Amino acid sequence: MVYWNLPKVAVGGMYMNNTVMDLSILNLAIAYVFVLVLLVIFKARGIRREKMILIATTRMTIQLTLMGFVLLYVFKHPSWWLTLSMLAIMLGFAVYNALKRVKYSMSKELKRLVALSMIIGYLVTAVVFMLLVLQVEPWFNPQYFIPISGMIIGNSMTGIALGANRLCANMRDHRERIENSLMLGATCKVATFDEVNDAFDSAILPTMNNMMTMGIVSLPGMMTGQMLSGTFPLTAIKYQIGIMLAILGCTAITVVIFVTLGYKTFFTSSAALK
Repeated sequence: MVYWNLPKVAVGGMYMNNTVMDLSILNLAIAYVFVLVLLVIFKARGIRREKMILIATTRMTIQLTLMGFVLLYVFKHPSWWLTLSMLAIMLGFAVYNALKRVKYSMSKELKRLVALSMIIGYLVTAVVFMLLVLQVEPWFNPQYFIPISGMIIGNSMTGIALGANRLCANMRDHRERIENSLMLGATCKVATFDEVNDAFDSAILPTMNNMMTMGIVSLPGMMTGQMLSGTFPLTAIKYQIGIMLAILGCTAITVVIFVTLGYKTFFTSSAALK
């Protein structure tokens, strides 16, 4: 175990110990025992998930290691085009994974709307949070832009995947009710009002539940990471509150754009269900 001894910092009469522990490869390897425990449990219960566990663990390890080397280069050579390239790659993979998580068949229009909603939701949130709340200088500073964007994009990806699944399921399961409403003279918007609201609610609910238990049941990763690196707890908490509000805002904007426009893709130009 290697320790990086940084100077102690006095904050409000308290001295924060800025010693950072650098995990050795051997120490990190010990943590993989938890994967073995999971494999044993699945094997004992006859659940055939061994291959998925091994693939997920291997991918996680390789992807994070590669990302570490990429970030080392980006942080050493900060530039606006490198930061924007990283963000474009992150958004591209997020859209791809969001589409993969949807269990139902989607039209090309709906798939394009997923991408458009995620891009708009992120851009609006990034402008407000990075430039107005954090006031990052220079604006493309990768130390802030990349990790915070990763958290925002990752959560909005989960939200829109949940919303898309619920919207597609509702449009399929409630087809008869929607058609009856249309025959009685309702517009497409009115006929699908409950289905759209339900899709939005199901997408936002996990983030809200996470916020309600935060600080009591769980300590978020960003805040924990900052405190482990020696950041004063109250400073870490302020950052965490800000990022959670940004995540909530981005998820809300992304999903509301998707469901508000998405239901229209299920209808023909003559207002009949496809």
